[in-house]
Amino acid sequence: MSHITRSSQLPEQPEPETEPHPDAATATGTPADAEPETGPEPGPTAPEADAIARTDDTEADGTARTDDVETDGTTGADAPGSDETAGADALESDEPVSPDADADTTVGAQAEGGTTAGADPDADTTAGADAAGDTSVRAEAEPDVRVPAVVEGDAASEADADTDADTDGDTDGGGPETVHADADGGDGRSEKADADGDGGVSEKAAGGRRGLRGRLAEYPRAARIVTVGTTVLAGALVLFGLLVPNKLERLEFGAFVRIPAEGVLLAALLLALPPKPRRITSYVVGALLGLVTILKFVDMGFYSVMARPFDLVLDWILFENAADWVKESFGRSGEIVALIAVVVLVIALLVLMTLAVARLTDVMVRHRPVATRTTLVLGTAWITCVTLGVQFTDVPVASQMNATIVQNRVDQVQASLHDGQIFAKQASVDAFADTPPDQLLTGLRGKDVLFTFIESYGRTAIDDPAMSKEIDSVLSEGTSGLKSAGFSSRSAWLRSPVTGAGSWLAHSTFLSGLWIKNQQRYRSLTTSDRNTLTKYFQKTGAWDTVGIVPGVRRAWPEGKFFGLDRIYDSEHLGYNGPYFSWTPVPDQFSLGAFERLEHGKKNRKPMMAEIILASSHNPWAPIAHMIDWNDLGDGSVYNQIKKEGKDPKEVWKNPESVRREYRNAIEYSLHSLTQYVEKYGDENTVLVFLGDHQPVPTVTAGSTSRDVPVSIVAKDPKVLDRISDWGWTDGLKPAKTAPEWRMDTFRDRFMTAYGPHPGTAAATSTP
Repeated sequence: MSHITRSSQLPEQPEPETEPHPDAATATGTPADAEPETGPEPGPTAPEADAIARTDDTEADGTARTDDVETDGTTGADAPGSDETAGADALESDEPVSPDADADTTVGAQAEGGTTAGADPDADTTAGADAAGDTSVRAEAEPDVRVPAVVEGDAASEADADTDADTDGDTDGGGPETVHADADGGDGRSEKADADGDGGVSEKAAGGRRGLRGRLAEYPRAARIVTVGTTVLAGALVLFGLLVPNKLERLEFGAFVRIPAEGVLLAALLLALPPKPRRITSYVVGALLGLVTILKFVDMGFYSVMARPFDLVLDWILFENAADWVKESFGRSGEIVALIAVVVLVIALLVLMTLAVARLTDVMVRHRPVATRTTLVLGTAWITCVTLGVQFTDVPVASQMNATIVQNRVDQVQASLHDGQIFAKQASVDAFADTPPDQLLTGLRGKDVLFTFIESYGRTAIDDPAMSKEIDSVLSEGTSGLKSAGFSSRSAWLRSPVTGAGSWLAHSTFLSGLWIKNQQRYRSLTTSDRNTLTKYFQKTGAWDTVGIVPGVRRAWPEGKFFGLDRIYDSEHLGYNGPYFSWTPVPDQFSLGAFERLEHGKKNRKPMMAEIILASSHNPWAPIAHMIDWNDLGDGSVYNQIKKEGKDPKEVWKNPESVRREYRNAIEYSLHSLTQYVEKYGDENTVLVFLGDHQPVPTVTAGSTSRDVPVSIVAKDPKVLDRISDWGWTDGLKPAKTAPEWRMDTFRDRFMTAYGPHPGTAAATSTP
């Protein structure tokens, strides 16, 4: 209880008897005519104190100003004989501060009339606090007498949260706690004790700043709820960061019912460190955990599209490609929203995770015995679960996922940094580098050779029961139609270096005879003097080389490296129709433009063309459909076709609809190509077409295969006779038992088969 001496300026009225606090040795504020119970000489009387207060209201030594009752958050006792003053931050701790009842404290309070109450220097006084954690200042006073109590403000010294003392009142050892009152009337917040003893606190000073802490002090129960809630949220966020997997298919309830080894070890480390290193370590650990959590989210995206984790060294360029895909699929506004969401998520995770770890560290330190026991129990449980192989929903309860991810990334970075040297050594070997041009590709002289890539045409399209029936029908129809036009075909499988995305890596692997599995290798290749399959055609001088690349929408300097004399991108095909999501030009129009611009010209040289068909590119909605070749025009006809198509945002709400639209897109691309050859092909036409990679995991439904179909179509039987020993399947559909080659082996096998001495050149790598 805080007791005060009546101010001389208050109205005179009978003085009731004041009962001392049951725990106090004596009571301050004894009536003027009462005999003090203790020996020490009392402080100045009320008139004397009033006079002292008026002598100099500019001094900063604790003297009260009479014209300003607002304090700066520190209650000062300047009475003679005052022996101790200590600051306590009642709002930094998780719980309201409850001073020790046995502490020797001095509380100075300023009455409304400007009178300073002097306290007996040797008296045992008690700063009353509610046992349930109420921070209200209670005062036993005469009716209508207002006693200003002070809540610590901005100028108060902050309690060290790193110390082992329990700052929320749950300390290991009690100590004196004294609240200072600063009579400057600065930034502090003053409160008045409710005369009826209900513990209510209200702000008194006019013009004083009222912050969140001051408001929370008025509502201790709300403050307690906020404190506990914040701690719970911090714990949930840290636990989420430790346990969230890096694959979407593993994101289930069982993944979060685990004991993370990293969490147990970090808790033990933080408890063992001294205060300052502990604080620094908590911030560093929080930031690192935030980065690992961000990496997991990025991995989710890469696994969902490319069926592999993010490469910290080589994959940064792919974010630009991803932004382009979002823009073309969902518009400029969709791209902006996605970019903003990503930036906000990254910043929020880093900041919140750091603060969360720091808060949990403080809680553990304040409750050291409980935290220590809990850490020991969890560590023992983790070891037991590892030893016994305990699982929950087929997921090991003992987790060390984060350590594994970090270790894998360290290994990945080291491998990526050394990959350049390995690739340079592989690229230095070329079985045909010294072959004279007149000895190259002699078996195809006079032929128009078309190397055509069908986007995302993977083995899943043929083997998956959910779509194989429709695709089989298209391939059978195409085989029959080509046969009716005089063409024969052979088919097999090639293993792509990528899956889900990275078409340019597959293209360059097929054409260069090197395994181009990442962007670093692609850059090394395109800046080298390596001869690609298309460049060898150019080197002979027997063919014009042409590129039909509707997916290219900007400068493409790599085209020169691939040995293409003329390149037609999306801006040079004469197309004035709409985009179909990512696809700039429908496949049928691309092939029609090739016929109009190059293949259909008279008196031309034999032609080698690289053609990329993009209509089967993710997101597979809307999809164009076949129209009469004579109706293609400038592509304006596709405006209505697009309107009739499906919205990709609706399609991607359901995996089954995604798979269905993927199948429809592959059907359209196959129809476009086979019908083009039927209509415009002749006895000199040789078509080599293949898929570049498997579609995204949403379509492959768990398949880990990277195989893609490859077919060779020709009217001249001598062309297919050259590959009779390859063991390929007749027709456009490869058998399940058909040969499976690595894609980088095709170049040398093909050039050997169609060279002057078939079967004599060795491949650069084995299947």
